[in-house]
Amino acid sequence: MNAKDVILKAREIGTAVPAFNIPYLPMVEPVAAAVKDENIIAIIHVARVEWEKFSSKSLEAVAEEYRKFEKPGFTLLGLDHVPVIDEDQKQVDYLPIIRRAIDAGYQSVMVDASRLDLEGNIEATARVADLVHASGLACEGELGAVMGHESGPIKPYEEIFATKLGFTDINEAIQFAKESRCDWMSVAVGNIHGAVAEATRGQKKPEARLDVDHIAAIYKAVKLPLVLHGGSGIQVDYIRRGIKAGIAKINVGTEIRQAYENGLKNSNNDIGKAQEAVYKRVREVIVDMLGENKTRPALKG
Repeated sequence: MNAKDVILKAREIGTAVPAFNIPYLPMVEPVAAAVKDENIIAIIHVARVEWEKFSSKSLEAVAEEYRKFEKPGFTLLGLDHVPVIDEDQKQVDYLPIIRRAIDAGYQSVMVDASRLDLEGNIEATARVADLVHASGLACEGELGAVMGHESGPIKPYEEIFATKLGFTDINEAIQFAKESRCDWMSVAVGNIHGAVAEATRGQKKPEARLDVDHIAAIYKAVKLPLVLHGGSGIQVDYIRRGIKAGIAKINVGTEIRQAYENGLKNSNNDIGKAQEAVYKRVREVIVDMLGENKTRPALKG
């Protein structure tokens, strides 16, 4: 399967591709099994923060685990957030990470230069897009500030939503889509990431909403498939309306990570029990987002 074609097809038929993050290597097997059993196409993802601050070890380790349990026709391997400036405000040597992903067989990559100004974001994203397009991979960029990964406290969610703090600017999106050469655009429209700081990562996320009109306006302006980061915890009705408005890929991390962590905690560190919890939660998330198998649009690889 070609990741770019899959996302374009999802947008065309009015559905979305879930992308499930892997902060712990044993999660790969149950995620892949759940995706196949729900008869959908999904991306199995890892972000830099998940091998830096969790236990996925490296992008190569996730790729190796993925090869053991991949489901041809159902699963794709994607590299999530590779920041140019990370959540601790440190510069990242991001291009070598992208090259490692190409060598490891990833089918899409996401560079996050959203902490730079618009010109810097466009320049970094275009650099990555050109690099991965030469190898036939898809590139995702981000415009706007999807909050939550920062080490310090963030503002109350209701304040973020009411003031549209960090929301993607439509005029900037038009320029970004044209000049960055990315295939998909991650947007900030009310969504937030789950916390990654040690002290807060176990907390329940706020029940987020989406500004669906803003999603529709961005999509109308840029005509690129849009990506929703921080998909965990968003009210189901908003997700389904967001898909209709232009969202073609939805990242899910916190929901399944906490299922794994709680599964370990409640079973005296039985990895098998934790994997069962992940398998169950992934299937529930898919149904919540996309509907039951018989009612959702069929996306085939």
